[in-house]
Amino acid sequence: MRFTHANAFDTATVTIANGASLSDALNCGGLRLFAILLPASWTTANITLQVSHDGGTTWKNLHDSFGSEYTIIAAADRLITLNAADLAAFQHIRLRSGTATTAVNQGADRIITCLMRSI
Repeated sequence: MRFTHANAFDTATVTIANGASLSDALNCGGLRLFAILLPASWTTANITLQVSHDGGTTWKNLHDSFGSEYTIIAAADRLITLNAADLAAFQHIRLRSGTATTAVNQGADRIITCLMRSI
């Protein structure tokens, strides 16, 4: 099946390194992140996000309009849908295992598959 630009779909991966909690940067390239696929070996932790408004130079923890850290309820070997509208303004995103105040280091390199689509 061919996709038109209006329905462009792509995947990319980010890695949280062994002993770390923060992934390398995801460049959405004009697409919007709508789901993530976690590996079966995921060290138990929810996921929070950092975003960059300036091309990946400055990173900020993402919070919702109520002041709460944007949190994705996560578990091993899951495909998790996201509200793409919440992330539509951000081209550069990093995923964190745990929260800003309680990061959870992963026990080995963890590759997370990111599903993106134009909206």
